[in-house]
Amino acid sequence: MMRQLRPDLVSVDVGGTLGRARGCGLTTHLVRASPLAEREARALLRDRLHTRPALTDDLIAEVCGDLGIPVSAFPRVHRPAPFEPYPGTADALRSLSRETTVVTLSNVACPDADTDGLRAHFHPWISGFYPSCHLGYAKPDRRAFLTIAAARGTAPDRLLHIGDDWQCDVLGAIAAGVPAVWISHGRPAPDHTLLVEHGVAVANDFPDAVHHILALPSRSTA
Repeated sequence: MMRQLRPDLVSVDVGGTLGRARGCGLTTHLVRASPLAEREARALLRDRLHTRPALTDDLIAEVCGDLGIPVSAFPRVHRPAPFEPYPGTADALRSLSRETTVVTLSNVACPDADTDGLRAHFHPWISGFYPSCHLGYAKPDRRAFLTIAAARGTAPDRLLHIGDDWQCDVLGAIAAGVPAVWISHGRPAPDHTLLVEHGVAVANDFPDAVHHILALPSRSTA
């Protein structure tokens, strides 16, 4: 395994990594309304809803059909819930942004993609916001990571992704050839062998992840 160096670009998941929404998002509302198992419902929404830039009647009908719910169960009027950063997030972002460029990469439906609200919390430490509904790709699709790397003129192996969802953030990053830090929140890793084979770091929370990154050698001194 090659020695990991400090990245040129860091992409960060939002919900569950930087903080949480104070309220029920559109995805959670639809998952609760569906008779499907939560994991299956969320996977369907990632593929259908989270990759579309706008709600249309056809999209709503398609999503409701996939979830097995009536079209009337889809909330036509929806406002994003206020976002609440976790303690220490702002200070950690400030420290990280002094050393590298930071952007967000999140899976989110377009009505919940509150980039203005995130900017109010995190400007000027985050340089760009990339919700899946604007990208057209949702994690763990490798194209979500590769699109960001290309947009910022960075090679995939010089991008590092931080997130708390094992499938979306860790397996997706690995598939794209992007180093990753998994936010465990105290949970055991689903696959310790995979961590070792791909050099995935484990951090308890976002400030811990930033501490790990800042401890990596820079390319100029390696």
